[in-house]
Amino acid sequence: MTEQAPTRIQVGAAAGTDPYDVLVGRNLLGELAGLIGDKAKRVAIIHPEALAGTGDAIRDDLAGQDYEVIAIQVPNAEEAKTAEVAAYCWKALGQSGFTRTDLVIGVGGGATTDLAGFVAATWLRGVRWISVPTTVLGMVDAAVGGKTGINTAEGKNLVGAFHPPAGVLCDLAALDSLPVNDYVSGLAEVIKTGFIADPVILDLIESDPAGARTPEGPHTAELIERSIRVKAEVVSGDLRESGRREILNYGHTLAHAIEKNERYKWRHGAAVSVGMVFAAELGRLAGRLDDATADRHSAVLKSVGLPLTYRGDQWPKLVENMKLDKKSRGNLLRFIVLDGLAKPTVLEGPDPAMLLAAYGEVSA
Repeated sequence: MTEQAPTRIQVGAAAGTDPYDVLVGRNLLGELAGLIGDKAKRVAIIHPEALAGTGDAIRDDLAGQDYEVIAIQVPNAEEAKTAEVAAYCWKALGQSGFTRTDLVIGVGGGATTDLAGFVAATWLRGVRWISVPTTVLGMVDAAVGGKTGINTAEGKNLVGAFHPPAGVLCDLAALDSLPVNDYVSGLAEVIKTGFIADPVILDLIESDPAGARTPEGPHTAELIERSIRVKAEVVSGDLRESGRREILNYGHTLAHAIEKNERYKWRHGAAVSVGMVFAAELGRLAGRLDDATADRHSAVLKSVGLPLTYRGDQWPKLVENMKLDKKSRGNLLRFIVLDGLAKPTVLEGPDPAMLLAAYGEVSA
C-alpha cells in the first residue's frame, strides 16, 4: 500500500519573511532533507528528554545524508522554556561552530518548538529552523505562525521573537503514542478555532465526541488540518499580532493567568478550556453573545473531557496576573469575545463587576 501524499498548507509571507509549508500526514521523516536544503552544513535537533529516541532517530537519518548533526536534549514541557535552558542551547550551538547558514530543528510539543524557535531567532540574530510538533497542541497552535518564546517568573511568553520556521512537519503518527490527557488538552485549541472561525470543527466533534478524543477517530486528520488552515489564514495577514491575529487569543487571557498561578503545572489546553467558558460568559454578559452559542462552549468542551472550572478563591490573584499579560495595554484589560459564532471581536476595559460575574461561571 503506497503512503498517501501529505497535505500542504501554505502560510503566506509577511513583510520580510518567506512563505512556508505546513505538511500534515504520516511518516514524514523523508520530507526533512528537502526542507533543510543544501545550504546548511550543520543541523541541531532540540528535543525533550521524553523524546530522546525520536531525536536520535532523526539525527541518525540526517547524519546518513551527510549533515553534521547534534542532538540537544532539554527538559520536558514548560520546564524547557527558561532563559537557562536557552543559554544551554546557545552554548551547544557555539561549541559546534554553528553559522548563519546552519539550521535548528525543534522536535516535541509546543513548549519545545517555542524554545527551539526562540533559540534559532536569537542565535546570530536569526538562523533557519524547522518545527516538528509531536502533539495536537504543537501542531495546531505553537508550530504555526512564527511566535517563539520562553517564560519568566513574571509570566508566560513574556520574552520572545517573531521568527517563522522554514517549514513544519505534522506527522500524525506521532499522536498514536500520545497520552490521552495530552491529546485531549490539545483539542482545546482545535475547539477554539471552531468558535472563532470554522464551525464545521464543532460539528465534527459534536457528531462523535468519543472519536474526537483519540487519534484513531474518523475525523482526526480533518480536525487538525482545518485548525491549521484557520491559523495559517490569520497569521499570513498579521505576523506581529498588530491586528486580526489577536483573535487567536480567544480564552487565553484568563488561561495564561491560571497557568502562571499554577506555576505552569496545568496543561495549556486545560487552562484555555476554562478561559473559553469564561470568555463566552463575558460575551453574554456584555450583550454580545447569544445564549445558545455561549452554552455550546461548555457542552462541546465537556463532551471531550476538558475542564470547565477553576478555584473561586483565586480571582484576586488571577486579576493581577491578567494585568501583566502581554495582550494588556497599560492597566487596560483586553479580552477576545464573540459577537456570534465565528465573529470574534475585542472587549476592552470591561467593568470589574462584569469580570467577577463572568468568573462566577467557572468558579468551583
